[in-house]
Amino acid sequence: MSSARTYRASVRVGNWMEDVTLEKDSLKDFLYRRDRGELTVQKTDLLKQTLLKPVSLSVSRDGFLRFGDTVMLVNSGGTDHDPCDPCSLSIVADLSNMKSHPQTSSNTGLYGPFQVGGASGLTPCVRNALIITSVDGTAEGEVLRYEQSFALRTTAAFSGELYMASDHRTFQKCAKSSRLQEVSLVEQADFLCWWRVVYFDPQERLEHEGYPVQGNTKVLITHCKTNQCLAALANHEVWTPFGKEYELVAHTFLDSHKAEQNSNHWLFVTADPGQEEQSLVQRHQASNVTNENGSDIEAITDTPQEEQS
Repeated sequence: MSSARTYRASVRVGNWMEDVTLEKDSLKDFLYRRDRGELTVQKTDLLKQTLLKPVSLSVSRDGFLRFGDTVMLVNSGGTDHDPCDPCSLSIVADLSNMKSHPQTSSNTGLYGPFQVGGASGLTPCVRNALIITSVDGTAEGEVLRYEQSFALRTTAAFSGELYMASDHRTFQKCAKSSRLQEVSLVEQADFLCWWRVVYFDPQERLEHEGYPVQGNTKVLITHCKTNQCLAALANHEVWTPFGKEYELVAHTFLDSHKAEQNSNHWLFVTADPGQEEQSLVQRHQASNVTNENGSDIEAITDTPQEEQS
């Protein structure tokens, strides 16, 4: 009975003044953070609203990629020994990237650098849409060619322009899970942001050098400085605010025939000319909804260039 309450809550006993002051300060701090958009629930909603905003991909009438096109990078999947569902290169951001602008008292936004991951969602949005950018003075609208250097940057719907970059791995800077060469999005556009498209078949690679790059077909994306290919790792997954995703690195995986494996094969996905609000991958998946292999996108990746052109 010694612990029983002898007074009601309204009775002011003990350090009642300190308790009332702490409650008022807590409420004032809550309202201040709410007005600045710094509450966790507000940051989470803003993060999803910003990154999941729909984006219209570019439509290629002749099938070729051009500088200035908005595309998605989709990995076609792994092998029998290394299974991997199709995934799209996407921005990985969490609440640590949500900050208020130092010059203002509000307007919380996203600030880099960011990591990238392989998301299973193939719907075009701010998170997975990238713009092909020239680095050698090629005019916007010109055709992108094999072995030509280019950069990939985020769309205008994202806060600021960030470029996909990579560099040699070190003890301090490498992929978290696999410890391979890291791929990230940075603000400064320098030589670390230069990439080139390589034909996926080694036996026909020399013949295709200098030819226009076909959209929605398998290619290799090689980093100019390190000469490592962009890869999606099926056996290394990372947790993000959007779920479990594949880790993306810059590393060339070769088979017994010295040819790059499927984890290095990517597609520059464009919009469907007949229905511009969806990509060609989405159209293919919708047409195979009753097929148990509906997630397979080989049908739009293995068409010879001579037949499509």
